[in-house]
Amino acid sequence: MDNNLTESPKIETLTKAHLADMLLKEVGLNKRDVKDVVDAFFNIMSEKLIDGDDVKLSNFGNFHVRTKAPRPGRNPRTGELVPIEARSVVTFHACHKLKDQIQSGITKE
Repeated sequence: MDNNLTESPKIETLTKAHLADMLLKEVGLNKRDVKDVVDAFFNIMSEKLIDGDDVKLSNFGNFHVRTKAPRPGRNPRTGELVPIEARSVVTFHACHKLKDQIQSGITKE
């Protein structure tokens, strides 16, 4: 793919179904087992994040639940001040190895 800045690159989304298909080819299990593994993996990750635990994946990165404090906001249409309540968000930080691989892939193209 040409990464010319004047062209809009095609963006593809990796879905659980795509992931299961790729694992099916890579591992060789039957389709139902691969689908169950992918679903179980994401269910476990979700449960841990909901419980407030961090999820660390070696050579990939860390998912961290962080609490954002309440803050004042503004309605952009009316300019009216609107309070934004405290909330929890999930952040992802890629490990250095993944960051290096991404940078290497960008410089090769």
